[in-house]
Amino acid sequence: MSVQYRNLGASGLKVSEISLGSWLTYGGYVERENAVKSIQTAYDLGINFFDTANVYAKGEAEKVVGETLRAYPRESYVLATKVYGKIGDGPNDRGLSRKHVIESANASLKRLGLEYVDVFYSHRFDTETPLEETLRAFEDLVRQGKVHYVGVSEWTAAQITEAFAIADKYLLDRIVVNQPIYNLFERYIEKEIIPLGLKKGFGQVVFSPLAQGLLTGKYTADNQVPDESRAAKHENFKNKITEEKLTKVEQLKGIAAELDITVGQLSLAWILRQPNVSSALVGASRPEQVEENAKASGIVLDGNTLERISSIIDNDPAASKGKF
Repeated sequence: MSVQYRNLGASGLKVSEISLGSWLTYGGYVERENAVKSIQTAYDLGINFFDTANVYAKGEAEKVVGETLRAYPRESYVLATKVYGKIGDGPNDRGLSRKHVIESANASLKRLGLEYVDVFYSHRFDTETPLEETLRAFEDLVRQGKVHYVGVSEWTAAQITEAFAIADKYLLDRIVVNQPIYNLFERYIEKEIIPLGLKKGFGQVVFSPLAQGLLTGKYTADNQVPDESRAAKHENFKNKITEEKLTKVEQLKGIAAELDITVGQLSLAWILRQPNVSSALVGASRPEQVEENAKASGIVLDGNTLERISSIIDNDPAASKGKF
């Protein structure tokens, strides 16, 4: 089964249903050789959407991603990076001011070794900068050809709505994509964000679709954490692996086994049931993980299966924000 593609929101850009990220992986956590092989494997499988950010491993992730992707024709892949997070000790080394947005974009392009990025995200909302200032800076980058599409990450429905109002008033480039957390345990976007996306024309590229590995089934009921896992290296992840969640994952494994797929593929297919989700952004420390996740593309879960999954998870989408 080959990877399938969807439009990025209401834009004409086609992105793979499964995309590859570099948060907590490339440039630090994962050995360079495995990082490069994971990107190469993804590309060979038809994954055309790659995600990074200026703050990942203090810029090193952008370097690894950029160097690896330069082996391929630029028009054959879609690359996203981000701006907002702290990248230095100066007072203007973070946020969404015109100064920081423009300087960060240029610095990211230099690290990536590229002339443009396809998607430039506001990594978070900046309460200290007028939204119009930020959107005009993004607009200038688009007009300069350094950015093709504008996105945001983890903004509220109200913040996104305000951004659309300003963009429409001044004829600025509109947001085409939002990057929120979304998985079986974290469903807050179903209440307001997804309906707004369908109305305004922006898609969701969701991160942590496998709940930092919990939904891969690699963590056991006795709470034994594999030495090579992220949870072993990041205590805050480990603390979120509860007995209740592990029990639910074990039940999901039963459904996955009946469908002859993995619980991770089941979890990704569940996410992709949402037409407003353009892509599920996965991380990978080994090429084999990319191969397994890519197989989720194209899997369609029937109504009965979705009902069974819902009864197991038994959570309220509106109340899940920040619970994982």
